[in-house]
Amino acid sequence: MPSALNRIAAALTYRDFRVLWCGAFLSTIGTWMQKVAQSWLVLTITGTSSAFFLGLDSFLGELPILLFTVVGGVVADRRDRRQLLLFSQYVQMGAAFTLAALVYWDLVHIWHVLALSVITGLAQAFGGPAYQSLLPSLVSKDHVPNAIAFNSIQFNLARVIGPLFAGAALAAFGMVACFGFNGLSFLAVIVAILSLHVRHVPPAVTRRMRDEFQIGFEYVRKHPALLWLAILGFAATFLGNPVLTFLPLFAQDVLHGDVSQYTHLMSSAGAGAVAGALVVAWRGRFPHMGRTVLLIQATFGVIVVLFAMTRSFWLNAGLLFVAGACMVMVFATLSSLVQLNAPNEMRGRVMSLYMVAFRGGMPLGSLVSGWLATMTSAPTVLTVNGLVLTAVALIVLVNNKAIREL
Repeated sequence: MPSALNRIAAALTYRDFRVLWCGAFLSTIGTWMQKVAQSWLVLTITGTSSAFFLGLDSFLGELPILLFTVVGGVVADRRDRRQLLLFSQYVQMGAAFTLAALVYWDLVHIWHVLALSVITGLAQAFGGPAYQSLLPSLVSKDHVPNAIAFNSIQFNLARVIGPLFAGAALAAFGMVACFGFNGLSFLAVIVAILSLHVRHVPPAVTRRMRDEFQIGFEYVRKHPALLWLAILGFAATFLGNPVLTFLPLFAQDVLHGDVSQYTHLMSSAGAGAVAGALVVAWRGRFPHMGRTVLLIQATFGVIVVLFAMTRSFWLNAGLLFVAGACMVMVFATLSSLVQLNAPNEMRGRVMSLYMVAFRGGMPLGSLVSGWLATMTSAPTVLTVNGLVLTAVALIVLVNNKAIREL
């Protein structure tokens, strides 16, 4: 038993990783509180157009990541990654406090919410590659999958706690408390970043940014497995993420519930994600990770279909638990495979290209699915998404030896 626990918690034995993990965990709780409150705010403001605006808000929040993450990856390889992370946290903290003030003084309109989502996404476009490329330098190479899994654990454990805190805060104090707490939570990760012992010393700049990007793109192009990992990441988020985007609408219009049911559904997905991340942490690096991730992605698609067809709150919650586990196992394993196959001097650029595909699938999927849901229904869109997601995974499993053998 001690050896199993040591294997699961290997990354936490590294001081810098442990410090950053704790700071990020507290900050992510605040982020999930804001996500819940912001979705409910959009639902409240827009009324009958809520499906479209929920999708639009998600799209605009992720659009800067799609457009500027590659630039952020080049900058992460050329500049101090810690300074980039700090800049990202300051901007996101300011956006959270601004939204809290607008709601408090009853000045908020839908365009305020959408504009602040864009600003937050822009900060994440530069902070994301810096964080992802810094993470492997905090642990040994053998423990990189474990570190990525633990990063997923903190994110998804916060997804369990955050919505529950948000539900209590919404009931007791209103939306301002959620946005205000999120602003304060960024102080935790800022302190953690400032206390890191590891330093990233960027190489001397000898090329233009455009040339640096071209080198990273050529490296990915010459390694088809990396390109296919990006395609799979895009498919997983484009087709799978709408199940979370539609949760407030699903809770209200399909299950005829309220914000309490919505937050419990979010927590069920988060609890499943924590369980899935623990499995990834326990497994660590193992043979045929590519084959395994394809099978899990196919299963994820089936669970999305079953969720869309079910009308029982507790059964839906159980399906979301399994969906959350599958989702995080796919995300963590794909990210681990990219990290393990990217050299350190180009990790920022390679990860940024992967993140463009992975994160880019979220806004595009939310926007397209939200638009289609206005013409049909959210359950119908989710059913089609799940079937296509399963088909993509099975086709790659049968036809792509490069991924199967990773």
